[in-house]
Amino acid sequence: MLTVGLDQRPGDPVAFNDLGTVTISDRIGRVPRRITFANGSLFETDDNDAIDRLLRGRRANRTGWIHEMERFHPRLIVVVLAVVLLAGAIYRYAIPAMVEVAVLVTPPAATRALAAGTLQSLDQAVFEESELPEARQKEIDTAFRALASHAERGPDGYSLNFRKGGPIGPNAFALPDGTIVLTDELVELADKDTDAILGVLAHEIGHVDKEHSLRQLYRAAGTAGLIMLVAGDIGSAGEEILTNGAALLTLSYSRSAESEADQVSVTLMRKAGRDPAAIGRFFALIEEKFKLEDDETSFLSTHPGLGERREQIDRLIEESK
Repeated sequence: MLTVGLDQRPGDPVAFNDLGTVTISDRIGRVPRRITFANGSLFETDDNDAIDRLLRGRRANRTGWIHEMERFHPRLIVVVLAVVLLAGAIYRYAIPAMVEVAVLVTPPAATRALAAGTLQSLDQAVFEESELPEARQKEIDTAFRALASHAERGPDGYSLNFRKGGPIGPNAFALPDGTIVLTDELVELADKDTDAILGVLAHEIGHVDKEHSLRQLYRAAGTAGLIMLVAGDIGSAGEEILTNGAALLTLSYSRSAESEADQVSVTLMRKAGRDPAAIGRFFALIEEKFKLEDDETSFLSTHPGLGERREQIDRLIEESK
């Protein structure tokens, strides 16, 4: 018989039952055990070892499979390996599939809001108002619209914005809604070579048309979510580190994206009657200006080096003749 006395005189039990008629919770670490009697009364104790001895004495195993796995450490290795393999499969197959679905269902209003918020943040934190002469801005914008007329969205599907780059220097980038930013420093670096500037802008049009930035965003979010799902609640500092790490992991897709955008640049420039090799000429200018070796222009092999990209552009031009 199993008897329990609570707030009673010594020897005066509240309830008593046969061991087979009571419910005893499984052991999970140091969590207190609960004994539920047939009449609904409940007894709780943190003396798990005593409960285990009682059960063993009556040949009843109520220690629980979770507790047994905690005690049998070799099984934890199997569990860890299973979690790693599952996480790897999710990263390799599930996240890319979910990214494609997310891109398909993202409404234009969402990309416009995202682009507007991003550009506003950059204007506040990084950029300054462009100092390029209005005549030069108008010249580049007119040529850009003529170039964009041969792209998927047409000239009204993209907007060219001039900014003084400040700390980011000579650069150009595209946002998911077709907003393209060109810095004064890049225009100054190219000097009077308008085709080189247009080659870069055609490259950015490629990123927009192929929705690279939107895919990059969703992939970063999915990877960060996967890492935090596996790691659990690690605090805000840890989440920030892992989120930044997820962004670095997504760079493995940048190599193909950059190559694809280079191909779009060559095609668009040829359609517009411009020099398709112009973007390669701009890459050579960067290498010369900043004294870069090819291995310094390839970040962890995720971005093709500028020399490698120039060779690829030359091959594309030759193949398209």
